[in-house]
Formats: sequence, C-alpha cells, structure tokens
Amino acid sequence: MSSPFPGMNPYLENPAFWSEVHNRLIVNLADALAPQIPPQYRVAIEQRTYLRDESDSVLVGIPDVAVFSQNRGAKLTSSTATFTSTSEAVTVKMHVPENVKEIYLEIREVTTSYVVTVIEILSPKNKRAGEGRKAYERKRKQVLATTTHLVEIDLLRGGKPMLFLGEVPSSDYRIVVSRGDRRPLAQLYGFSVREAIPSFPLPLQSKDAEPFVDLQTLLNGVYERARYNLAIDYSQEPVPPLKEEDAVLADTLLREKGLRNN
Repeated sequence: MSSPFPGMNPYLENPAFWSEVHNRLIVNLADALAPQIPPQYRVAIEQRTYLRDESDSVLVGIPDVAVFSQNRGAKLTSSTATFTSTSEAVTVKMHVPENVKEIYLEIREVTTSYVVTVIEILSPKNKRAGEGRKAYERKRKQVLATTTHLVEIDLLRGGKPMLFLGEVPSSDYRIVVSRGDRRPLAQLYGFSVREAIPSFPLPLQSKDAEPFVDLQTLLNGVYERARYNLAIDYSQEPVPPLKEEDAVLADTLLREKGLRNN
C-alpha cells in the first residue's frame, strides 16, 4: 500500500520508525545514484561515530562501590540523601555514555578518492542540543571550508533547524544544496507536509552532467517495501503533532483513504 500523503509522511518522523527509515533511505539513495553518475565516481556509505554526552545519555541503575568512614557515629551527606549507616551500599544511577553511529553518503572520485559531494540526511540527534548536534556541526563546518559540495536533507519537523546567515523562510522540511564553488550562497528547497518533496540536481564536478535526485519516489518505495502501512496506527496523531491546519488536512486525507473511521 502506498503512503497516503503527497510528500513526506509525518508518521515516519516518529522515533519508533525514523532510525529504520533513515537507514533504508540512505541505502536506497546510494543504489539509485550509482547508475546515474559517471563511471569515474562511486557512491560510498560512510559512518560517523561519537559518544553521546551526559545530557543525552541513558541513566542505568548500578550498585555504588564506596569506602565509608569507620566511625559509625559520623553522618555522610550527598546531593540526594543522608547516610545513617555505613554497613550497606546503596543503588544509584549513573550516566552511561552511548556509542552512536550515523551513516551518510559520499560521492568519490575513483582514482583519487577525492570527496566530490557529501549527502546528509539529518537525524533527531543532529537537531537537538547535545553531542549529536555538535558532532554534525563540526562535520558541516569541515565540509563548508572545502570545495566539496554538501547536500543536507532535513525531513524532520522537530528540533532546531541548521543555522544560515540572514533570514530563511519557515518551512516544515528543507533540502539544502551547497556547491563548493558558489559559497557562501546555497540553494534551499523548503516544503510543507502538504507538498511533494522537490527533486534537486546532485552537484558533481563542473564538467559532468548532474542527475536529478527524486527523493519522493525513493521514500515512497521505502514506505511500500517496509510495509509501514501495517505498522502505523493512523487513528492516532503523528509524533511530533501537526500544526492545526495541517492536522485537519491529514484527517481528511486519511478518512478519504479509509485509514480513519468516518
């Protein structure tokens, strides 16, 4: 069954689905680009790894190992409790760093391994405060300081958008194409949940023909092959919720397609 939305399906933004959607879309995009680019290039799936900081890490209860004073009459204090006995340990929670892996695409020259274009599909960690955003912003700055092209795809309404100079029109979703030879200028495709995802040219070396990326068709294919229609409960509101006017449109759409009861 096909997606009921004309563009980005907001139900796919749910954390329960997004990690899988992200990985499937990356692989499908790599496979779709490979036959379209000239033979001197290859599409590489690369990986960025970092440790989430304490503000993002998971709290796990583990036993505390400590040596207390031999003086049983002494009272030891902490930020959360006052110990009245030193005969037993207490259970506390500690920050456990999480090893996070994020994948992205690189278009490379075969003979030189030079990175011509980097393609990033943003994750929720990239759009909220913490090491995930810091790690991505470091990578973004490194790319923007070179002649490598950057394609940045943001299919998430939640979180804080990436920063640009000056005023940027508000939109639900964004695709940015930053060409290494035209910086600081870049092309921004802003679109809403009501619209189809726009196609865009994939920047390569100046002498080469640029294929168009039809992200909408790729995402529709991911939706159908993963059978998300069997996993999504369309009787519920998406996470994050839609704006009021978009929620009304979504309700009408879903009822017309028999995915909500009239």
